[in-house]
Amino acid sequence: MSWKTKPSGTMKVPIRSEPYCTTAMLERWQNVTLPKYATRHGALMPILHDVQHAYRHVPYQAMIEIARFLKIAPSEVLDTVSFYEEYTTQPVGKCVIGICHTFACEICGHQAILDRVRQRLGIEPHETTEDGMFTLLTMECLGSCDTAPVALFNDVLHERLTVERVDQLIDEAKAQATRTANHS
Repeated sequence: MSWKTKPSGTMKVPIRSEPYCTTAMLERWQNVTLPKYATRHGALMPILHDVQHAYRHVPYQAMIEIARFLKIAPSEVLDTVSFYEEYTTQPVGKCVIGICHTFACEICGHQAILDRVRQRLGIEPHETTEDGMFTLLTMECLGSCDTAPVALFNDVLHERLTVERVDQLIDEAKAQATRTANHS
């Protein structure tokens, strides 16, 4: 395995005219989030979750805005985003499917579940469908080894999965997207 480097010292962050951290977000963070933590830095992860949820990723510009709000270095925000698997710097699908691939799930048949999702959606792990609907991830232990195989569908844990149940979950996600699109 080789280390891939990037010119982060000279990297230019694309900046859009409209901030990612909206006035409503800043007010909520100031009045609701910050009071829960002993230090401003303690609020970093909940704030990142808020941005990830709003934009389906954490844009680099948002990291700079968050750093400014929390009065910390932008590198500290980037370190957190790049360390934790739940944050991404590229948009993910509206439905993120995270299939556990650790030992218990491997023994209990996670490969059939993974193969079915790959076949149904036509994507590999860490890819997003062309329509932006689904992202497939393989994940480390989801903490439910006694109910393996397990997967997350948009942060909802599904246990004792079967290929048939995964098909149902994909169909439900597609139906929900259709209902949402028709009500827009």
